[in-house]
Amino acid sequence: MTTQVKNDNIRQAVRDRYGNIAESDNNSSTTNSCCPGGDAKATSIDLGYSNADVNQVPEGANMGLGCGNPRTIASLKAGETVLDLGSGGGFDCFLAVKEVGEDGTVIGVDMTPDMVSKSRVNADKAGHNNVEFRLGEIEHLPIADGVVDVIISNCVINLSPDKGKVFQEAYRVLKPGGRLAISDIVASAELPEQQKNDMELFTGCMAGASLMTEIESMLKEAGFEAIEIKPKNNSQEFIRKWAPDTKIEDYVLSAYIEAIKPAT
Repeated sequence: MTTQVKNDNIRQAVRDRYGNIAESDNNSSTTNSCCPGGDAKATSIDLGYSNADVNQVPEGANMGLGCGNPRTIASLKAGETVLDLGSGGGFDCFLAVKEVGEDGTVIGVDMTPDMVSKSRVNADKAGHNNVEFRLGEIEHLPIADGVVDVIISNCVINLSPDKGKVFQEAYRVLKPGGRLAISDIVASAELPEQQKNDMELFTGCMAGASLMTEIESMLKEAGFEAIEIKPKNNSQEFIRKWAPDTKIEDYVLSAYIEAIKPAT
């Protein structure tokens, strides 16, 4: 099997899983996601969102699919253009649009048609005119060169079979001086082969995690500077709940990833 075919098979498995989540009528439950069990609002608060955050977005936008809150490190400003990689139901986009204001723009990209449709319905409910959702793969972004101030992403890049390409695309679409503010699952140790090849763990945001040193190397190769990868405190506690009895928490954790595209 060629690498391209293998990567496409992975993408389709991910697309199928999150398409099913998008179609679910039970928007308050995350039992099919990488964050199983419980209420989406409660899950998001545990991950670092506020009560105000989870209560101000359209119903159904928050599906509790994250592993942190990238806006805590994004330092969004009025008038900025923000891109969300793997925007899902639009949760982080709707929070970001409040911060960038009427003069700002928020773009969400997701490869799952059902998620894009869901987020567009949610945007219509909220009456936002400066947030849009585009169908596309994060390895091949439907975004022009050098137009984005900030890229955010929440527990999505680990799902990509070609993370180096994701970071190259992120670098391409960012303006000079633009920045990455990502919450993602990373590997703290090399995963056993059995877990690496477990598609359920892969689509559940765990088995596809890259080592922190590998992520740093990919970011540097793409051209980024001022790279910081900071593990999120106590993330192993909620990761343990994602796949009980697998000991996956011994190998992966949630981290905040920051980087800057040089200004010149």
